[in-house]
Amino acid sequence: MENLPVDDVLHRFLLERAGIRGALVRLGPSWRDVAGRADPAPLQQVLGEALAASALLTGNIKLDGALSIELKSSGALRLLFAECNDEGRLRGLARWNEPLPDPLVLKELPDAIMAITIGNVERGQRYQGLVDMQHVALADALENYFVQSEQLPARIVLASNAEYAVGLMLQKVPDEGGRDASDDADAWNRILQLTATLAPDELLTTEPAELLYRLYHEESVRLFESRPLAFGCSCSRERRQAVTFTRKIKACLAQGPCQLRATQGGQLWLPPIWATHGVALSAAVVSADAMGLVVLATGLAT
Repeated sequence: MENLPVDDVLHRFLLERAGIRGALVRLGPSWRDVAGRADPAPLQQVLGEALAASALLTGNIKLDGALSIELKSSGALRLLFAECNDEGRLRGLARWNEPLPDPLVLKELPDAIMAITIGNVERGQRYQGLVDMQHVALADALENYFVQSEQLPARIVLASNAEYAVGLMLQKVPDEGGRDASDDADAWNRILQLTATLAPDELLTTEPAELLYRLYHEESVRLFESRPLAFGCSCSRERRQAVTFTRKIKACLAQGPCQLRATQGGQLWLPPIWATHGVALSAAVVSADAMGLVVLATGLAT
C-alpha cells in the first residue's frame, strides 16, 4: 500500500480476515472546484460529504451512467445535488437562501426529500430510491438506506472541509473472504469498533495507505485497482467564467469599492448568463483612457 494515489481517487478493498468489503474516497482538487461555488461553511460541509458519498456508492456496483444524490426542501437549503458518473466525473451544486442554519441539520429541513438515482438517463434505464430523512447526518441516512433497500448492514463515515472531502464505506456481504471469515461471528462488530476510533480530522488529514493500515492492518487488507476521479461539470465555458469572475468580484468588494473596465459602448457590461447567477453591479464612471472607460463598482447582489 506504499504507492497508493492520494487525491481524487476511489480505492476498493477487501478485509479478508473479516469478509468485509470497503471503499475509500479522497477528493482534493475535484472537491475544491465544487467548493468554490458554495461559500457558507455549513453548506460546504454537507455538499462535500454528498460529493464524496456519490463517488463512494459507485465503489461496489457495476455502473452504466451515473449515480446521483439529490436533496430538495422548502427551507433555506432548497437544493443539494452531487453526482459521479461511470467515467469518474464528479459534479455538485447547491441552491440556498440566506441565512443558512449552522449547523445544517438534515432532519430539520422542512418538507425535505432525498433520492438516490442510478442509471443512464439517455437510455431510459434508471433506478431511484428515497432516503429516510429522520437522521441528523448524511452518513446515518445513507446507512439506513442500505439496510432498508439492500438488507445489508453498512458503515459510512464522511467528512469535509474547504480543502478535502473524504468518505469511507464498509459492507458486510455474505460469502466475502475465505472460510475463516465465514466462521468469524464477531467480525462485523470488531470492524465497527475499529472504525469508531476514526475522528473526522484524522479521516481528512491521513493519506489512504496510512489510514487503511492504521485501522485494519490485522485484517489482511486486499486492495483492488483504484479508480481516478475528477471534476467534470457539464456547464458551458461561459458559465464557468461567470462563476469564477463573480467570486473575484465578491472578494474585491469585500475590501470596499473596486474599479472595473467597461467593455461595450461606455457601459458596464455583464454576460447575459450572469443573470442566472444573480449578479448585479451598480457602478459610476470615474475616468477614461485609450482603453476605454473605468467604472467604480459599489455593490454586488447575489
